[in-house]
Amino acid sequence: MRRSGLYLTTCFLCCTVGLTSLAVGEEFRVTENDDEIQIETSKLSAAIRKKGYVTGVKAQSFVDKQTGFRDAGYGLDIVDWIMEPGSDEAYRDQLDKELVYQFGNAYHGKTPKRSIEGPQICTQAKQVSPKIIRGKDFVAVTMDFRYRTAAPGKKTGSLWQQTLVFPAGKRYFVSCDKITAVNSSDAMFLRLDMPGHIKHTKGDSFSEVYLSYQNKPIPSSEFFENFAPDERFNYTRGRDPLPKRMIRGYHLRDRETAKPGPWLAGMTLQPDVVSEAWCHQRGYVCMIEEFGSRSIKAGESFSAAFVVGFFDSLDEMHAVYDQFAGHAGLDVSESGWKLVK
Repeated sequence: MRRSGLYLTTCFLCCTVGLTSLAVGEEFRVTENDDEIQIETSKLSAAIRKKGYVTGVKAQSFVDKQTGFRDAGYGLDIVDWIMEPGSDEAYRDQLDKELVYQFGNAYHGKTPKRSIEGPQICTQAKQVSPKIIRGKDFVAVTMDFRYRTAAPGKKTGSLWQQTLVFPAGKRYFVSCDKITAVNSSDAMFLRLDMPGHIKHTKGDSFSEVYLSYQNKPIPSSEFFENFAPDERFNYTRGRDPLPKRMIRGYHLRDRETAKPGPWLAGMTLQPDVVSEAWCHQRGYVCMIEEFGSRSIKAGESFSAAFVVGFFDSLDEMHAVYDQFAGHAGLDVSESGWKLVK
């Protein structure tokens, strides 16, 4: 789906059957077909899927032109269910199979949680309709989805909205995920991957993990064996001190040569929106994040804003975080984009 209108000094538009290609000066190139949108800037490239495994940035498509490294997981800013604390055991026989949430295991840990609405968007939505917004010094993509399954006594139809902004000359993108709820809950939250999981074999794709709520980076050797999300490296709001910054990332390295690459980090720009953050091993490093988990009434909304990208050092991450800190929303139009509180 394409949005007309281009407010840039230098541009041309080429159209072929089933494919739209846009070149803007030397900064942006956007191509679109039936399956995905591909974005290329002077600093990075990325793809956003329309079909199949959707939401966020497509796995292995996020490339840092400065170093040639790419993400090492299943995608970035990938979205799941709307959930709340508590068990679904009393009514599991009434649930859509996809909504059943098993706990007390190595995948999900011991904490009882349950799905309010589904499906898991990334695997079960199957198709979304992203829209491209082109601005003077950025390209943005927006998409949305209405949840279509729900737990007993709950309505379907809560709206998920995602915005991805790729600024000119940057090695990162800015994003936001927002839920407008049709149900009320004492502690509703959204689950997503932030920045994304890490595929590896004995740490061959990364050398260390950085979690801003831990004392120091964690060597990849800590992820050679599986462990549950609440066993190690878990952050839980209220139990743990609120960090000044909420940054989670991994230090890439070449699988063949072990050459070090940049850090790939995901930053949640308002730390107190995060209710729980996992970083555990389950065949891959699982970096799930949950945000919200506060009382909400039907018709209200909650959101979180992120910066996801490549960085050469922890100091650079901190500087970029501090530049954008304190925001939980993102507005975008052809005239510009801005983070909002």
